[in-house]
Amino acid sequence: MSNNIPADLKYTKSHEWVRQTQNGALEIGITDHAQSALGDLVFVEVPDVGRALAAGETCAVVESVKAASDVYCPLAGKVVANNVALSSKPELLNEDPYGAGWLFRLEADASADMKSLMSPALYRTFLAEESK
Repeated sequence: MSNNIPADLKYTKSHEWVRQTQNGALEIGITDHAQSALGDLVFVEVPDVGRALAAGETCAVVESVKAASDVYCPLAGKVVANNVALSSKPELLNEDPYGAGWLFRLEADASADMKSLMSPALYRTFLAEESK
């Protein structure tokens, strides 16, 4: 199990992470645990800019040689940027899941509640429980 859980992020039970950017947008990706479980990624599909997403909605797909996995939007909002580099270099998600491997940026709806996400400590506990 990977213990790479940055302290400045929030997490979901479906293994997405959320980072507040300086301009207020939310950057979203999959956790180190998720990319590790999937293995070498060969394809990534990110949501289109301008797409409105509901919290919990399937919004992206990551595929490895082993499996395809849906990515869920942690909070409601509108996609304001996506990581086009992943279409030609899906391995960025394996190499740097919390940096160059981000999936998309979201302008959160007013109703979006960051408190609904897990803290790093809660996510670590969740992973420990999940692996039992």
